[in-house]
Amino acid sequence: MKLSLCIAVYNEEKNLHYPLDSAIDLVDEVVIVDGGSTDRTIEIAKSYGKKVRIINSDNPVMFHKNKQKAIEAAKGEWILQLDADEEITEELKSEIQNIVGDDHRVVPNVAYNIPRKNWFLTGFLMKGGQYPDYTIRLYKNGFAKFPCKDVHENVEIKGEIGFLKNPILHYADPDFSRYLMRFDRYTTAEVERMPKDTKLSFFNYIIWKPKVTFFMMYFRHKGFMDGFSGFVFSLFSAIRYWVIYIKWRAKN
Repeated sequence: MKLSLCIAVYNEEKNLHYPLDSAIDLVDEVVIVDGGSTDRTIEIAKSYGKKVRIINSDNPVMFHKNKQKAIEAAKGEWILQLDADEEITEELKSEIQNIVGDDHRVVPNVAYNIPRKNWFLTGFLMKGGQYPDYTIRLYKNGFAKFPCKDVHENVEIKGEIGFLKNPILHYADPDFSRYLMRFDRYTTAEVERMPKDTKLSFFNYIIWKPKVTFFMMYFRHKGFMDGFSGFVFSLFSAIRYWVIYIKWRAKN
């Protein structure tokens, strides 16, 4: 078995078609770890046939734990890990096939960084430091592990890491309601992982960090070139520090 597609899901009936439609013909198996979905996620996953294997789990705040379960269950020589709202392009599919499909080719790397385009409200964000947004998503089985310490972490790799040219398309936030849902989940996860004796500075989290973040994203990295979407994304990336501080105060 050459290639396993690994996905961790929870109530993703509207999005699961992205990774499955784009990669089902490329991979030898699909390993889905479901965090107790209450919508049609499981029904949709099963409709893709015998390649799909579903593992039931809980839905931890640190959702990388379910991603780790998926890659541990994979049987392929290589693993392609995607989120439920991501798809691969035909050009990226060809790149991946060239790496995993040739038994006689010497592959120097055990993992690959893949650029990613992130959709926000009306289009893909190309400025504000949001592209190419490299993320490690293709790796040899047994060479990668999620530390499960941070909501924005990549896998840890034992070996050399290369780069692919063509992007993953990430339809993370097609509307503001979904963005706010993810915003709430990520900020909660950041607070939950803090040690009990953590002390947050009012000045840093209410004044300094938001100010610097907005300036860097909107001006230094030209987020303004993404129009209104760029402004909103820069603004909420900055004020997430307010939310983290407030949730930390409430928790303690």
